Amino acid sequence: MATRKPYELDGDDRMRVGIGGLLYLLIGVILAASNEYFENVDALKPLLSALLAIVLWPLLLLGVNLDI
Repeated sequence: MATRKPYELDGDDRMRVGIGGLLYLLIGVILAASNEYFENVDALKPLLSALLAIVLWPLLLLGVNLDI
């Protein structure tokens, strides 16, 4: 019986990380949309603000303004 090293992931663990990452991004998209970060994404600064809001969405819950 082979021992598994603590840092090795099997297929099931990788799937859970992927689903967790997708869920994290989905929550970010929902919160960014509810805070109107997708209103004017036709320019670079609003697009960067929207991307920051998606990735750093926990800061939105704390009331941080991520407008660039």
